[in-house]
Amino acid sequence: MSLIHALVAKGDTILAEHSGGSRDFSQATQTILSKIPPNNSKLTYVWEQYLFHYVSEGGYTYLVMADDAAGRRMPFTFLADLQQKFNTAGQSSAASSAPPAYALQGTFGPTIANLINQYNTSPPTDELTRAQSELAQVKDIMVQNVEQILSRGERIELLVDKTDNMASQATAFRRGARNVRRSMWWKNTRILMLSGVVGLVLVWIIAAQFCGAGLNQCGSKSNKS
Repeated sequence: MSLIHALVAKGDTILAEHSGGSRDFSQATQTILSKIPPNNSKLTYVWEQYLFHYVSEGGYTYLVMADDAAGRRMPFTFLADLQQKFNTAGQSSAASSAPPAYALQGTFGPTIANLINQYNTSPPTDELTRAQSELAQVKDIMVQNVEQILSRGERIELLVDKTDNMASQATAFRRGARNVRRSMWWKNTRILMLSGVVGLVLVWIIAAQFCGAGLNQCGSKSNKS
């Protein structure tokens, strides 16, 4: 329970209060009320593990006791809400210049109790908290977008790697094809040369059968004639 005890007082006279705990804090609250100056002020007192937050305005003091885990923003938001309800209900005009203690306990005490219960169960979100929540949501969205960008970058890098690999493979294929063509050209050239040599040998063999191995007999026959 964050908010434990709350009250509305005129000077050091308590007009209405509500305590959510079983412990009696009347001595502590009376001591703090006696120390509050008559001018408008806003302050926090520390007592044991508790914090007493108050707002003093127009002769009335609005005080709430909370544990230190509640911080300061939420209790002061509660006090602003308590002050607004007190003024809206017309309780300030109902209190005389010198009201008796607990003069408004029956009419405004339940309002304090309901407000404490509301803030302890589902405190309203103030503007700063709302802005921080929206900022956190935007940050989550930005982180998600960055993660998507990084993921897309990884896919782009993979695509680039694949493109580079394909280009390397194409270059290697072209180089291999060129080497194959060169090898085939040399093979064809050797076959043609070998075929030419074989053809010349066959022609020589055929000619040698008629003209002799030195091919001189054909020449001499033509001279005799």
